[in-house]
Amino acid sequence: MLTRLVIATHNRKKAGEMVHILSERFPALERLTLTDFPGSPEPEETGDTYAENAKIKADSAAAFTGEWSLADDAGLEIDALGGAPGVKSKRFEGEESSFDHKISRVLEMLADVPDAGRGARFRCFVALASPGPVATTIFDAACEGMIAHSRSGAGGFGYDPIFYLPELGCTMADLTPEQKHAVSHRGKVLRRFGDYLASI
Repeated sequence: MLTRLVIATHNRKKAGEMVHILSERFPALERLTLTDFPGSPEPEETGDTYAENAKIKADSAAAFTGEWSLADDAGLEIDALGGAPGVKSKRFEGEESSFDHKISRVLEMLADVPDAGRGARFRCFVALASPGPVATTIFDAACEGMIAHSRSGAGGFGYDPIFYLPELGCTMADLTPEQKHAVSHRGKVLRRFGDYLASI
């Protein structure tokens, strides 16, 4: 089994979630992030799919650090917008625009859409890359919900304040970290990755 793993992201909130989820199941696993490797690149996400972008990031990190590396790519898919912003969720309304702005635009675009048409999902792919010739392994999961009519909650990050979970009666941002990890796309995909990690 692996003893060291690089979480291939410079995003502190995303890294924090991934480290937290993995640490509960694998307390002996040494977990590093790209902030532990000064000068580590932020590769351009040129893929057309989540899987391609996750692989780009994982492969880049493994090549730079010489360590097994895990990267994710996730997005929000809104039915009323034909699945957008999807793989371009981070770049929606411009990569430099804040999530506060992105959320405002989503709410504006769905202002006249009734509940029945506000279905959405978070989708997440993670890629595990080795520093050697072993092929990159991909895992995926999704979390179904809908777009709320207004923001709620101060937890999480990204689009969490408007991602409503009907079965829980609240948004993703209303949940505690533990509650979120139990139902979220990232929590689900990292459990699948964990099953694989435990088997090798």
